[in-house]
Order: sequence, then structure tokens, then C-alpha cells
Amino acid sequence: MKQSFYAYNSGDLKRKDNTLRFTSYEGVKRDIPIERISDIYIMSEMSFNTAFINFISEYGISLHFFNYYNYYSGSYYPRESLLAGQLLVNQVNHYIDPSKRLVIAKRIIEAASYNIYRNLRYYNGRGKDVSQQMIEIDTLRKRIPYASAIDELRGIEGNICKSYYQAWNLVVCQEINFDKRVMHPPDNMINSLISFVNALVYSKTLSEIYHTQLNPTISYLHEPGVRRYSLCLDVSEIFKPLIGDRLIFSLLNRKQITEDSFTKELNFLHLKKEASKMIVSEMETRLKKTILHRDLERQVSYQYLIRLEAYKLIKHLIGEKEYTGFTIWW
Repeated sequence: MKQSFYAYNSGDLKRKDNTLRFTSYEGVKRDIPIERISDIYIMSEMSFNTAFINFISEYGISLHFFNYYNYYSGSYYPRESLLAGQLLVNQVNHYIDPSKRLVIAKRIIEAASYNIYRNLRYYNGRGKDVSQQMIEIDTLRKRIPYASAIDELRGIEGNICKSYYQAWNLVVCQEINFDKRVMHPPDNMINSLISFVNALVYSKTLSEIYHTQLNPTISYLHEPGVRRYSLCLDVSEIFKPLIGDRLIFSLLNRKQITEDSFTKELNFLHLKKEASKMIVSEMETRLKKTILHRDLERQVSYQYLIRLEAYKLIKHLIGEKEYTGFTIWW
């Protein structure tokens, strides 16, 4: 079974015959069979050469880079091997046609906001009174079908997220004083934690989309732009409540992550190495968790749900089946 490789120690990554060899700056060597790697996360200073890049490209392995503050820097995306010209034409046509684009964007927000609502419903049933936020989100969700433009839809999404984040102070069993989502840069421990976890979900989404025929730069809810894979932003919105937010709630409520997990002198922008490694480990465990898929009638992992979402979008683009976003049913 393939798995992600996280490089937390600084060193060199090189090709060694038909394996990858990691050599730390202290001289410790480790060989990793390339057939076992799905993607690579660079969480430290790393050196590699073109032979390494060519080697991982042959196997369709993406590289994701995070800086000192655990902030996502970018990804290396190998040359696409699953090319489909007609699908690309359809993907572009659904973007440039405002009515077709709006349909897909609405389905994304409908699914993402429903998953947000389900998170609150879960905790409301366990003694956390977030009923007011649930009412607000339910009211806002009813406006989604009537949105006539992307900007209007994004406004609804923003208000849903505002109500959702206001409930976090009630859901989390720590004094977090979380007022609002701030990203560039994060201004407190919770925003730093959200940014890191969301970046992991985003990069996992990119790795999954790579294994389909979709172009990751053409999106519908978010505006396509330079230097970002905006379709990954679209799809990850659906899965952040299930994979990212539920992980964050668990880490905070079990006190696996506290203020001591961050460097206070840096305004909680820097997540300590051991805390970052623990989050990554918990994330990988969560991604491997399986559920019985209602349509496929077999067990699928949380991570594979992301690829299935891409397949559903492809069917919509080619006119095979109307797209509906993934929603939590358990």
C-alpha cells in the first residue's frame, strides 16, 4: 500500500538505483522503495537534483513544500499522464459559461455547508449548545439555490463560515478566544492550526486530482489564478469539515494541541516540530479510515473519497451524470 513520505529532518533526497535515498545532514541514510510512495512532503531544508525530479515524475509522485512556519509554499506537479483533450474543452466551457459555472459552484457550497452543519449537529447532540449557529447556517443555506452570481454565492459562503467559526469557542474544550478566520498571516494559535491542517487537505486533494484527467487550474467556485491549483481549493472545501475540522476538534479537545505546541515568541505562528509531526500522523490515520460507500457498496478510505469526488465532477462535465457534492451521511 502506498503512503505519503514526510521529510522533517534536513538533508538530501536522491535517486539510488530504483529507490529513493534520504541522507540527513548528520549522515544518517534511509532508503525508501519508490513503489510505496504516493506523495512527498518537504517540511525542512532539502536538497535534490534533476535525476531525483525525473525519477519521481516517472512514478507520478507530487512534491509539497512547507516553510519554517508550517505554511504551505507550493507543490511540484509532474507532467500529466492522463491527458483528455475533450474533457479539457468541457472543463473550460463550464467555466466560461456563467450559468454552467454557477451550477457547479452551488453544488460545492451546498455540500460544504451541509458538512459544516453536520459537524455542529454532532457536537450539539453531545452537550455543546451551538443551536443558534445551526439555525443561522440553515437559514443561509436556503439562499444558495437563489444566488445569481459567483460573488453572491461567495458572500453566502463567507457568512456561513462566520457563524461556523463563532461556534468553535463552544465546541472546543479549551479557552481559545477565537473571533474570526485570519490567514495571511494567521494571528493566533487557532488560525495557525487551521492554516496548517487546511494546507494538508489541499495538498492531498492535489495528489488525488493528479490521478484523474481533470486540469487542477480550472475551477468554478474560486477564481483560476496564477501560481495556484484552484480546482483543489474548490474540492477541498467539501472535505475540510470532515477531514480537517474534525481532526482539529479532536486534537484540541484531547489537549494534544495547546498553546505550548506553538512558539509564543513568534505570536503562535510557528508550530513546534513534534506537534507538527503528531498532527501529520493523526491526519494520515484519519485519511486511511474507511466507510461503507452507499453507492459503491464497498469500503473506501476518506482519502479515496476525494478522488471519487473528482470522478463525479468528470461525469458532470461530459454530460453523463449531474454533479452533487459529497455529504456526510454517518
